Amino acid sequence: MILSVSRRTDIPAFYSEWFINRIKDGYVYVRNPFNYNQVSKVLISPDNVDCIVFWTKNPSLIMEKLNILDNMNFKYYFQFTITPYGNDIEKSVIDKGELINAFIDLSSRIGKKRVILRYDPVLLTEKYNIKFHIGAFEDICQKLSEHTERIVFSFLDNYSKSERNLKEVKLLDITDSDMITISKEFKRISDKYGLSIETCAEKIELDKYGIRHGKCIDGELIEEIIGYKIVNKNKLDGNREACGCMKCIDIGQYDSCIHNCLYCYANVNKDAGLRNFKSHDPNSPILFGSYDDAKVSVRKDIKSLRDKVDVEKGEQLSLF
Repeated sequence: MILSVSRRTDIPAFYSEWFINRIKDGYVYVRNPFNYNQVSKVLISPDNVDCIVFWTKNPSLIMEKLNILDNMNFKYYFQFTITPYGNDIEKSVIDKGELINAFIDLSSRIGKKRVILRYDPVLLTEKYNIKFHIGAFEDICQKLSEHTERIVFSFLDNYSKSERNLKEVKLLDITDSDMITISKEFKRISDKYGLSIETCAEKIELDKYGIRHGKCIDGELIEEIIGYKIVNKNKLDGNREACGCMKCIDIGQYDSCIHNCLYCYANVNKDAGLRNFKSHDPNSPILFGSYDDAKVSVRKDIKSLRDKVDVEKGEQLSLF
């Protein structure tokens, strides 16, 4: 299986101790985001986890613990988001200069193929206009082009859940024409710095400008990282319309991130997010909240995706 850590909250930034405890214990409890009372036990050992995909805005704390994953033979890569917004939009994200340095540090430790840069989401205001984004995008690419191979971007989806938080920002509508203008400039800049570029869960077709629909949980990349073929790599996760990610298990919970980004669909209730963060127990099998052990069901469908043909032939792909 592919373990997503996590689209629902920033586990590397805020819950790295808990995650490593779960890895050492070999299991994690995962709450169904649509049914709070339904909790599943997911076994997470190197035998059944083919790859871990980390999503973060700050990997500093998890970087200190990566040797534990390496020693246990877990394979992983990072989706690392760096945007140019100030604390008017991203209320509690740390200084972007520190994040640039963290990106470089992480890349030097695990290799630039395994650290994907995300410029996500693109939103427009009078302050953060098209000209601003073009300049900011080039600045980030210039600083990080030697430390990654791929950059992913997307435009803000005006999720109904986050509309209330965004009212104070006075967003401007992003037209198709705006998207094309920004995309063409992003492509020009990414080419200049030798980076491949793709979109994340975007309906708009940009192929003719050289920008493909991306797969953030990417079976082909995963095979390169883990060194063997996997099955069902084209089976879509169905997380969002136009999402190309392969199927995975996400172990996070909504309303538990304290970056406090106004656009975030996964952390809508900021007070609840802080409350849940404070109630978190790093020794608990679940990220936060109570559960009844007697009602926890063990997921029996979780297993390695290693291709049986690959195993029978004894093939091993070369890494990178």
